[in-house]
Amino acid sequence: MDAKTELCCLIGNPVGHSLSPLIHNTLASRMGINMAYTAFCVEDADVGAAVKGAYALGIKGMNVTVPHKLAVMKSLVETDSLAAKIGAVNTLVRTEGGYKGYNTDIIGLDRELREAGIQIEGNSVIILGAGGASRAITYLCADRGAKRIWLLNRTLAKAEELAAEVNSYSGDIVVPMTLKDYCEIPAGKYPVIQTTSAGLHPNTDELPLEDDAFYELVSAGVDIIFNPAITAFMKKCAAHGAPAYNGLKMLLYQGIAAFELWNGVTVGQSLANEVLSLMEKALFE
Repeated sequence: MDAKTELCCLIGNPVGHSLSPLIHNTLASRMGINMAYTAFCVEDADVGAAVKGAYALGIKGMNVTVPHKLAVMKSLVETDSLAAKIGAVNTLVRTEGGYKGYNTDIIGLDRELREAGIQIEGNSVIILGAGGASRAITYLCADRGAKRIWLLNRTLAKAEELAAEVNSYSGDIVVPMTLKDYCEIPAGKYPVIQTTSAGLHPNTDELPLEDDAFYELVSAGVDIIFNPAITAFMKKCAAHGAPAYNGLKMLLYQGIAAFELWNGVTVGQSLANEVLSLMEKALFE
């Protein structure tokens, strides 16, 4: 670092577990970009002050993690159109007079799906859960031209609320239902994206759905959880002959998308693979 080093950072609460500094500092080092990245724990009441202060200090870009992805939008001068529809921002890019907000979480998932050969456009998709992560993913699938989205959640009301929001944007393609009503889905094979906390460490044996019959519907499974590396959901998919993927590449690719926005560069696949290996080492070794 020197007096010309540009700073980017993460704000959230907590942030001590974050892999984002590893991602961004590795990318900057390998690509010869004079940029440093760190993380700041910010309380709910201080989000606006943090964004204002960051701009005053000349901070080039910011990532935002839970619980601030919605609250931070009040402090932006502009928001990307899809991020505005989703109602959540995780990347801030410095512009004239303030920051513009993006949602690179969905860019990260989109890249992971494409890399795995999971086709969304023209296909029907099953999404488990209707929380914050599901919101972004449901909008992504609608935006990418899904034919039908079955949105399964423990409580029907929450699924109905999200479905109504997305359908107002995309047409009536999202069908809300409870988890136990999966049997209403027509027989077939569908990509399934698991967005609930089921299986998250330390409750690693928990499944969003126990029934073996459900997993017969899965053509490929994606669990946004990455710790453990192989979740109970992934094991169940594999037992029924479906390939399954965790959320670590989603985390990697959302970070790469932010890095590219900040620096006007393209990160090659070989470097992305190198960073992924470092992330796996940090998490699992």
